[in-house]
Amino acid sequence: MSKIEILAPVGNEEMLRAAVFSGADAVYLGFSGFNARTSANNFDADTLKEAVRFCHARGVAVHVALNTTVYGGELPALEQAIRAVAASGADAVICQDLAVATLIGKIAPQLPRHGSTQMSVHSLQGALELKELGFTRVVLARELSLPEVEHITKHCGIETECFVHGALCMCVSGQCYMSAFLGGRSGNRGSCAGPCRLPFEANALPEGKPGRLHHLSLKDNSVIDKLDKLQALGVASAKIEGRLRTPEYVAAAVSACLAGREGRAYDRDLLKNAFSRSGFTSGYLDGKINGTMFGVRSEADAELTKKTLPALRELYRRERSRVPVKMKLEIEEGGEKLTVTDADGNKAFAYGDAEPQPARTDPAESLHRSLAKTGGTPFAVENDDITVEMDGGPWFIPGSAVNELRREALDALLKKREVLRPWPTTDEHVPALPLRTLPPHRTLRARFESWDQVPERALDGVEYLTLPIAQADRVPREWRAKTLLELPRVMFGRLEEDTARRIAATQDAGFAGYEVSNIAHLRLCRGLPMSGSFGLNITNQLAAQFYADNGLGSMLILPEVKDSDISTIAPTHDGKPVPTGVLVYGHMPLMITRACPLQNIHDCAHCDKTGVLTDRKAKKFPVRCGLGVRTIYNPVPIYMGDKPGALTVDYGVAYFTLESRDEAAKILDMIRVHAPFEEDFTRGLYFKGTN
Repeated sequence: MSKIEILAPVGNEEMLRAAVFSGADAVYLGFSGFNARTSANNFDADTLKEAVRFCHARGVAVHVALNTTVYGGELPALEQAIRAVAASGADAVICQDLAVATLIGKIAPQLPRHGSTQMSVHSLQGALELKELGFTRVVLARELSLPEVEHITKHCGIETECFVHGALCMCVSGQCYMSAFLGGRSGNRGSCAGPCRLPFEANALPEGKPGRLHHLSLKDNSVIDKLDKLQALGVASAKIEGRLRTPEYVAAAVSACLAGREGRAYDRDLLKNAFSRSGFTSGYLDGKINGTMFGVRSEADAELTKKTLPALRELYRRERSRVPVKMKLEIEEGGEKLTVTDADGNKAFAYGDAEPQPARTDPAESLHRSLAKTGGTPFAVENDDITVEMDGGPWFIPGSAVNELRREALDALLKKREVLRPWPTTDEHVPALPLRTLPPHRTLRARFESWDQVPERALDGVEYLTLPIAQADRVPREWRAKTLLELPRVMFGRLEEDTARRIAATQDAGFAGYEVSNIAHLRLCRGLPMSGSFGLNITNQLAAQFYADNGLGSMLILPEVKDSDISTIAPTHDGKPVPTGVLVYGHMPLMITRACPLQNIHDCAHCDKTGVLTDRKAKKFPVRCGLGVRTIYNPVPIYMGDKPGALTVDYGVAYFTLESRDEAAKILDMIRVHAPFEEDFTRGLYFKGTN
């Protein structure tokens, strides 16, 4: 059974030393401008090379995060970032945006790609799709239970990576738009402001029972005591979250993981004191998703961390001897030669000019002892891997001379191991971006949460209706040719199998096609008509073209994208334009969560699957439950119905979620005649964009 990799976060050079010196097998770090922790001290082309030298010399792998969504104007800089990563010889790139994956495939096709957790891969079909696309590893969603991890790992055919310690986002990674819509700082762009850590009071509807605060703040995840189980399942890598934390935190987590991997006890209190939010949770992996998962960072927690830091620094004060080597010392009358060899076949030599003297006793033991003193270096040697050969001896040489030989040979070996091995690159470049003009004819689509919301005249002036696939049986046969069936954005548990059955049952029932919003859906609907929803996070031309090449006949652009960038997205298929669209109305789903913010005030048996969260500014965020997840909506809807020519797309979508049938009918009428909105609304991010 292969040992599970201990993968540590690195936000700066001191954290890099802490991760490596404390024993991490691999590190992940961000490349400036394109990673999901923009406030970390990220690495550029030069410092990345130095980091790779440092790590590779010590047998530690380096994974580079290029895991943000990318806007069109950034694609040339992205190309240069990929070339810099390839030149460094780093071991893999972690990516979310399929533009990144596409460019790597064109520029550095041998550079391994890992699917970021922000790709929202939480099912077997999603992992299988990544395998087909050439990814070598998938970072699984944090919300999975142990049996779900096992099912994917045993059947997906590529490596799986699981978060085992660190902060938990409330929302499924990659599907959170709360920070972007509330403050213009996008989580998908690495600038999350952490609004989920702020106070939110919960009220359950209809009784309005008040609850305690911080209903979107989860405790840190910690399942280090289950590392041996994950290893037995075949999980390749155990990932520690925390590029914005401290070197001491990294060292504490790595040290605990080394013990957990072997099934040994570790100091959980020390780990908690390094950083926690009033303790840890293992609720997702244990399948115990309840109110005990929630917690906040208290003043007492911060004080404990402050007191613990000096002890934690001892965990990475000295270099860890971890790279096995073999040594051969040859002594003859004229001098000495030491050869040091590592497992990769690198060899280094040191020559001495000390005059050997005839030995009165066998010097082998003392020579072995001197050669074995590799402490403070990355190298380790077992006594059985030390060979001493004497020509005409036995000979005596001073211990100081042997020590100097050892130091000189190991320094030379370290330099050889620091030599970069770049990945080969091609002459491919980012293509010139199209610049769209406003299409002469634009259409309207209407998406509904349920059939009960659909007005009688819903098809008047509407190109397509979209309804959840579970509502398919309620759609009259005469409406089906203009109805798209929406697949669930997340499919935990057996929902993926249920969705596959529903697709099979509806594909010949006269529907126009399927609305997809997760990488797994491409596989589930291959060969069938597909349209893309905002959950695909399409923000640039290359990603849009990827989806057009993989069967999408139309697609929504992520509502975080600014108007000027929208105008550069124009995918084609077989030489014909593939329509793009935007939301023109709707309460944006800001979060989709597996944990329930309402469980802190009542259990599922006493809930009607509706609720509201109130923030510190008295804004009320509706919550709805269904299909094993909770969706939290923006209180204020997007409205662009009175600006029909403002965005260069082919269609707009009225996205109905909370509205009654009458309200939906009224809003559709307003959009048809381009009427102004009568209540509070937002233009979203179409005219201001995000950080």
